[in-house]
Amino acid sequence: GIRRPAFLPNLWPLRFVSAEAQGRCAPSRRRLHPVPRRSCSNSGSRAATEPLRQFNLDSEAMSTCKKARAEATSIVSSDRLSNLPPEIKGNILSLLNVEEAVRTSTLSSTWRDAWTDMPVICLRDGNFTRTKFITLVDMVLSLHKGTIEEFYISVKRSYHDELARWMLMLSRRSPRSVVIKLNSGLEYRIPSCLFSMGNLMFLLMENCTIRLPLLFQGFKRLTHLSLKLFSSTDMDIKNLISFCPVLTDLRLVRFEGLRCLNIQAPKLEYLKVVGGFEDINLDAPNLEWAFLSLDPKAKAYQSVPIAHDTESYVRKSLGSLNDIKALAISGIFMKYLSKGCILTKFPAVFHRLEHICLVISFSDQRQVLTACSLLQNAPNLKKLDMWSHPSSTRDQDQASIQELTEQMQMDHLVTASVRCFQGLDCEIDFVAKLLSWSPALEEVEIEWKGEMDRSMVLTKLLALPRVSPRSKIIVT
Repeated sequence: GIRRPAFLPNLWPLRFVSAEAQGRCAPSRRRLHPVPRRSCSNSGSRAATEPLRQFNLDSEAMSTCKKARAEATSIVSSDRLSNLPPEIKGNILSLLNVEEAVRTSTLSSTWRDAWTDMPVICLRDGNFTRTKFITLVDMVLSLHKGTIEEFYISVKRSYHDELARWMLMLSRRSPRSVVIKLNSGLEYRIPSCLFSMGNLMFLLMENCTIRLPLLFQGFKRLTHLSLKLFSSTDMDIKNLISFCPVLTDLRLVRFEGLRCLNIQAPKLEYLKVVGGFEDINLDAPNLEWAFLSLDPKAKAYQSVPIAHDTESYVRKSLGSLNDIKALAISGIFMKYLSKGCILTKFPAVFHRLEHICLVISFSDQRQVLTACSLLQNAPNLKKLDMWSHPSSTRDQDQASIQELTEQMQMDHLVTASVRCFQGLDCEIDFVAKLLSWSPALEEVEIEWKGEMDRSMVLTKLLALPRVSPRSKIIVT
């Protein structure tokens, strides 16, 4: 009989039965018509009961035969999995990696081409040799008959010389989702045929160089774009983003060649930017969640801040984010925002902003003032999470925080937390500000990472005045 595949333990309870096996199940001729044994003893009684005994044996044999044939028929006719429509079998095989799916072609004739209808193709080189993996990818892309809805490839070896051919074959299958992770060797140049996949809705690429073709028409259906470890130019990234009119999720992580990020995405809801750049302009009125982190080697914060600069970098970068609900900013990006005029009212206040995460150096007054600028423009802020980051710089020439922030108030702040708290005076001072600004504050959680006398720091914290009668300080 055919072996039960290991990948379908619950969907393959039955097995085929060959004609030879059916013959073994059926009763023998001797059992159907047994030859009566001759005996000289009690011949009269045996002769009287022999017809009844023969009848019982015949009835039992016929019943056994019918049962065996019925079971065999049931086994053969109940192979429902093999009789499923091709698209359903393709969906089942999509749960496997490609190598296992292709092996199912040896099960029977009904499974021979089932893998060619798989809507999801997942390729990993794993333990393959380079030559064998290239052969596998070529076979899958050339023999596939249907539409490839999702294509995923992640490899450890270099296949840069094969990528153009693979992308050309893939473009003929109108994929909706493409994930390319070729993380070995130098960055690979994205072939122009990839930018002709008009049905793309999800695109993730790692370790690549992006150069848009001159006739690039955009991805009209793309909603998710994720680029990591890539290089490009300001104009190509600007056009790539702006030519995706329904883009809702954008992630740019660790890039080179970009000096000024211009992000114009009217439908964008989620944004993550981690990398080195000198300037950033956001035009995303529907953005709800943003994480902005600047590479420590970037030049954006290395210039000396101009105390009387009339340009607000906070307004320039974040002023258009009217609908943002959650905002996360790293300490290095805080330095970028701290250039120029800091404490200023934005044209559009963040009325929907309820959650802010900051990686901040409390010893850097300009970073603290930048944080205050964000806080005072988020009147409905409910949750504030901060990570204390040590810094060797102190801006002694700046006006004191006390003078510029004494009128601040955060009416809706409920919870606040400070991670990596070392017990420095500048950290305690900021906690004191939160307690004095927030009449609805209920909890301030402090994660202790200091080396100084903890009991002395706790005494200072517990002695801080509070405007909220329900506020409490929790130190972990």
